[in-house]
Amino acid sequence: MVQNFLKRHNMLASKQCYYFAITQWSYSTHITQENRDQLLNASQVFNEFKRQQSIEAKSFDWTNIDDYTRRQLEKVSVIGTAILKGQTALKLNEMQTIYSTANVCIQNKCGLELEPDLVQIMATSDNNSELLEAWVKWREVSGKQMRDKFITYYSLGNKAAKLNELPNQKFETLADLWLFQWETPDIKEQIHKLLLQLMPFYCKLHAYVRIKLNESMAGKLSNDLTIPAHLLGNMWAQQWTHTMKTVKGVDPYPQIQTIDVTIALKRQNYTSRQMFDLSNQFLYNLGLYPMTDKFWKNSVFEKPKNRSQMVCHASAWDFYNTDDFRIKQCTQTDMDNFVKIHHEMGHIQYFMLYSHQPIVFREAANPGFHEAIGDVLALSMALDKIPLLPFAYIMDKYRWDVFSGKIPNNYLNKYWWQLRGQYQGISPPVRRSERHFDAGAKYHIANGVEYIRYFVSIILQFQIHKALCSFGQKDVPLYECDIDGDKEAGNKLKQVLTLGSSVKWPKQLQMLTGNQRIDIKPMLDYFKPLQQFLDKQLAGHHIGWNFNVNDYFE
Repeated sequence: MVQNFLKRHNMLASKQCYYFAITQWSYSTHITQENRDQLLNASQVFNEFKRQQSIEAKSFDWTNIDDYTRRQLEKVSVIGTAILKGQTALKLNEMQTIYSTANVCIQNKCGLELEPDLVQIMATSDNNSELLEAWVKWREVSGKQMRDKFITYYSLGNKAAKLNELPNQKFETLADLWLFQWETPDIKEQIHKLLLQLMPFYCKLHAYVRIKLNESMAGKLSNDLTIPAHLLGNMWAQQWTHTMKTVKGVDPYPQIQTIDVTIALKRQNYTSRQMFDLSNQFLYNLGLYPMTDKFWKNSVFEKPKNRSQMVCHASAWDFYNTDDFRIKQCTQTDMDNFVKIHHEMGHIQYFMLYSHQPIVFREAANPGFHEAIGDVLALSMALDKIPLLPFAYIMDKYRWDVFSGKIPNNYLNKYWWQLRGQYQGISPPVRRSERHFDAGAKYHIANGVEYIRYFVSIILQFQIHKALCSFGQKDVPLYECDIDGDKEAGNKLKQVLTLGSSVKWPKQLQMLTGNQRIDIKPMLDYFKPLQQFLDKQLAGHHIGWNFNVNDYFE
């Protein structure tokens, strides 16, 4: 009876997932009230389906079933916030709408959206007042507007967690549901240990960038040795690559030609489609699958000129059949977008490779695997990778503590900045208060997406990169390895990625790398030349910061 149920569930769920994905796609690519109403209706239908399937899955006797079948039943049974009828989806959609439709006026130019307008300002401007205005105004129209809605959302999420109880598993908070998908009881402890191993390197990078910023800003930085959040080339100070262009002296190797291909792409008049073609060719050269006809027909590579609003956050989509995979991206002709394309194409490749699996296993081995595979195909520089690690940790550490009640609602914004100061050495550029909700200025907070996947993915991508380099380039230093065209490496990827989540991730990681645990050493080895450079540059300089959150709050 259980096998008949799972077979029936697979058939029905494929159809339900497809129709729900279509309405999500319609809304994300064209934000209108009509599409929003259709999405809310589809969400209610889809959630009702998941509730009924969960009830039926839990009705079986799980006592003597094998592990493979048990894992399928668990994945059908645990349905997250869908267990609540309509309320949570509606509250989350309200935050999504605020985030996706927000726009501001900067220096007399109005109607500026986050992407590409504000992102471009943060990445290219060296004007302190312009950067500060963009930073402040984005938080006024995004996070500040959803503070109360976030409280309602996570309160409902905690209620949903308790209702997701399994025969041998209870959930107390929404964070428990997020962590359950990792199938690793000590995942929090593993991540914290990895962060501690990283911090000496991060602190050196932070000190170097701070010193160079201080030289450019003529001593205008904070006395506590933190870096104001608006000066690092990114709206959230999570990646610092753009400081190499806007801050004099940050580039450690100015005599070496930059890897930034923006100028070359523009000089050769590359279109967004041609940039995707290049990524597709790279995948094909590895022996992986070319994109399907439906991918090229249905994807949205640029924001249509006849649409006033769409969700420009780049994303890859699986429509749960055998050939419909899409990317949504408001592509600009520059290096950042070229890297994003490779990342999103990596997601699509993963979708294609596990598309034959039962619906419950049509997902990554763990959430970090999906992000890691995309980034293995788009390895970038230290100012992209290293700052993102403490930020990624903070994103979920913050929510774990808020959801658990450890942090009261009247401390939401101060705690956000307490963590950012503690782990990142980043400070708000203007005084803040509990009227603000600066965490909500980030897409993944507004959209209820857990974030340690990005922490794990950054470390995994180097671990996987090292394994793939062991075929054709085992005698090459890791930071010089390029797997382009290495079909043996591509075949190894295919062998593992076709498993989806049908095999637990530690075993898949062992198949790929020979190690069942996440290992930060390959990443540190990759950046060894940079660490040696920093050690020389920082001789005699103070490394670290002294942050007190009360200094920045009303």
